[in-house]
Order: sequence, then C-alpha cells, then structure tokens
Amino acid sequence: MTAKETIASATNGETHAAPSSPAKQAALEFGKAWIYAPAPEAADHVRIDPRYELFIGGKWVAPSSGKYFDTVSPSTEQKLAEVAEASERDVDLAVKAARAAYEKYWSKLSGIERGKYIYRIARVIQEKAREFAIVETMDGGKPIKESRDVDLPLVAAHFFYYAGWADKLAYAFPGRSPRPLGVAGQVIPWNFPLLMAAWKLAPALAAGNTCVLKPAETTPLTALLLAKIIEECDLPPGVVNIVTGAGATGAAVVAHPDVDKVAFTGSTDVGKRIQKALSGTKKKLTLELGGKAANIVFADAPLDQAVEGIISGIFFNQGHVCCAGSRLLVEEGAFAPLMQKLRDRMQTLRVGDPLDKNTDVGAINSKMQLDKIRELVEAGEREGAERFSTPCELPKRGYWFAPTLFTGVSQSHRIAREEIFGPVLAVMTFRTPDEAIEKANNTMYGLSAGVWTDKGSKSFWVSQRLRAGVVWANTYNKFDPSSPFGGYKESGFGREGGRQGLLPYLEVD
Repeated sequence: MTAKETIASATNGETHAAPSSPAKQAALEFGKAWIYAPAPEAADHVRIDPRYELFIGGKWVAPSSGKYFDTVSPSTEQKLAEVAEASERDVDLAVKAARAAYEKYWSKLSGIERGKYIYRIARVIQEKAREFAIVETMDGGKPIKESRDVDLPLVAAHFFYYAGWADKLAYAFPGRSPRPLGVAGQVIPWNFPLLMAAWKLAPALAAGNTCVLKPAETTPLTALLLAKIIEECDLPPGVVNIVTGAGATGAAVVAHPDVDKVAFTGSTDVGKRIQKALSGTKKKLTLELGGKAANIVFADAPLDQAVEGIISGIFFNQGHVCCAGSRLLVEEGAFAPLMQKLRDRMQTLRVGDPLDKNTDVGAINSKMQLDKIRELVEAGEREGAERFSTPCELPKRGYWFAPTLFTGVSQSHRIAREEIFGPVLAVMTFRTPDEAIEKANNTMYGLSAGVWTDKGSKSFWVSQRLRAGVVWANTYNKFDPSSPFGGYKESGFGREGGRQGLLPYLEVD
C-alpha cells in the first residue's frame, strides 16, 4: 500500500496530502520496525459489578425512579454496567445526608482527624491503583499507560497533599479565620473522571465541608469505585455522597437550595447556564471551563524537544483536555523544519486498543464527541485549511479518530476559534513576539498556554503578556497538586490545586 493509499484508509476514504516528499517518505520506510507485539494489560482480576446504585449517607441506595442507564466502553461499544439515574428526590436525599454529616460529624472533627481520613483514602487508592487504571481506561477510552502513569499517581498525590493541609488552615491564611462553607455540590466531566473527583473532593474535605459529587454519565465507574474506598475507610456516613446521572442530575445538584458551594468542570456553555442560575444566591461558585490554548514555538527553541511537547499537548488523552495545546503558533523561520519533524513524529503514534501498553492514542470518549470532532474537521477543510492525518489503521468497532493537524489556518477558521476537544491541531505562523502574543490572546478562552524558546528572558516576557491561567515554558501538560490551576475570560474563574485551591471552600475573615 502506498503512503497516499494508507492516509486515505485512515481518514475514511478521504485522500489528503502525503506527509512529506517521496524521498523523505522512503527514508521513513522501516518495514515492521514500528510494529510492536501486543502487550495487553490483564483485566481478568478487575471486577465490574453488573449494576451500581447511588451512594448516599454511607449506603448504596436504589434510585427512587427505578431508572438505570448503561455505561459503554468507547473502544469496543460493549456495555460495562448499569448505573443508577438519580432524580431530584435522590439529590435531595444526598444533600440532606451531607448536611447532617456536616453538622453532626465533619465540622466537629479537628483538622488532624480529618487529615487522617483523607490520608487513608490516598493510601487505599495507591494500593488499588492498577484496578482503578484499568477501569478508567475501559470506561473512558484513554490509553492504559496514561491512566496508570499520570492519572492515578496524581489522584493519590492530591489526596496526600490536602491531607497535609487539613490541620494547617490557619497557616494557609495567616491572621485570618478560615471556616468551612458547609455542603459542596460538585459536577465533574468525563475526560479525567477520577482525577477531577480528587481535585474536587480532597480540598473540600480538608477544608471541613461535606460533598455531593455528580460524575459524568459516560464515565461513572471510577467515581463509584472511589465510593467503595470511602466506605472502606470508614468516613462518617454522608460526608461524601455520589449521585450518578445525566445533565438533569447535575442541574439538580447545582440548584438545590441547601448547597452552599458549587464547583463545576465542563463546557463553557453549561458553565454560563450555571452562573446565570446561581446569580442572586449566596452560593459560592468556581468554574473550570473550556480552552483553546496557544502553544508558541520560537525559531530559537529546541525543536526536537518542542515536537514532543506539541505531541503531548494535543494528543494526550486523545485531545480530551481542556488545557490542550490545540493552536500551534510557529515563528516563520522554524515552520518548515518543525512541520517536517512533527509529521514524522505523528507517524510513529500507535492508535488502537487502550488496554495495550504500547498504545499512544486511544478511543474517543463517545459517539457524540466523535461526531463533533468530525464536524469541525470538515469545517476546517471547507474553509481551505490543509489537513494531514496520521496514516494508521483504525479499529472496526468503537469510536476512533486519527491524529490530525491543519496548516494554512487563519484566525477566522472555526478550527482556530472553537474547542474541538479531540486530537486535532491547528497550525498558524507569526513573525514577531508581539504578533504571537496578539494571536495567542485572540480567543474567548484563557486557560493555558505554552512557550518554547532557549532564552529564559523571552519566555518570562511572553508569559507575562499571555492571558492564560497556566503558562508552561519548554514543557506542556505538567501538573502538581501544589500548583494552582484555573482560567480567565470564558475559561472560568477560581483555582484548583495548591493553597489557592482551599480558598473556594472556605469563608475567610
């Protein structure tokens, strides 16, 4: 099969420009050198229950409506389990359980005792990390090596980190009197299900609040496994409640009158509706929303290192990352060599079974998300951008999209303005640092950015002028529980992580 035919097969029959010159393409013909023997992660020791109920007041409770929905593996389209669908009545029971637990137990415990519970959760997560990683991959579609090596270590690290803060709140805000808010309603997305649960629960519990958590309907399983850990760790009943369901369940959590604090991570459109619904109430709110991050590469950057950062920035977790570096801004002098290196590197990415330890790019989370990615990619082609998709054979079942980049993109193209939330990179060029900054800031979002240069002074100068909550220099997608994360403009407000991540869950006088 020729290179052109291979590209056509990877893009559902649509033929696109070959990745490089014939001579260069021939140089990349290594026979079967890029083919790895299958290395599937064993899943036979992982037990997924056929049905999961709601976790309310320390007990597993059937939904009042009797309704359940299926959660499906996006890589196989096979049903994994039935999950309870919580109604407004169920949410009300969960909030009442959280309020009772706050008043009877959690608010009365000393910080050091709360910290012990949170520390215990972190230790059990470490012990069961392999099981959690496998379930996260089966339910969400991300490669096992990402679940195993990124998500689970960060989950445990966040619980460990905030366990240490639980008895030090007075030191976090010296000279002031921090007090918990009460009941926190928390709604999390499907791209990092367990990690987002840790981001929400750990600081809330350390600050002395009780929680009602609503995971995404397409990825509820690891949150429910976390509920089993909470049960095993003997937290007082009602301190953490987990209600599953779709948008209506999340809306019920947000709107409940006895919720003191709402934390939401998800789309900008839903975030706007939540902010409007809470307007005029006394509820505290944090929103971590969409992004369209600029990854800026100057001509003096270490290009091989930059290529790895670009790959990580957009193809990590299939691009299902709010802070993904989905806009690549390249200084004109570096454009040709960088594009050659980037296309060559993309051809080494392995797309396929997420449970295979060699897989780099897994399955798209849902058919709905795959349809959105396809729609925006088709818009990019219609508007005149030039598409390159990695030549690879996509599995016959499941939801898949080959890693893709567009060149010839202008600021007015939809793929440069709208969040695709998939493995699609829009490439633009610039001539001066001022032009790079202007293009990077020319978006309604402001969550993250990247700067690549061998000059430290330039990276600081550019970073200070970017309207983004997080700016990485000569790296990308690096996270630490001690570092705050959050956005500006339509990427939301408030911070998660670090000492700053405690503040949304406290009254501080």
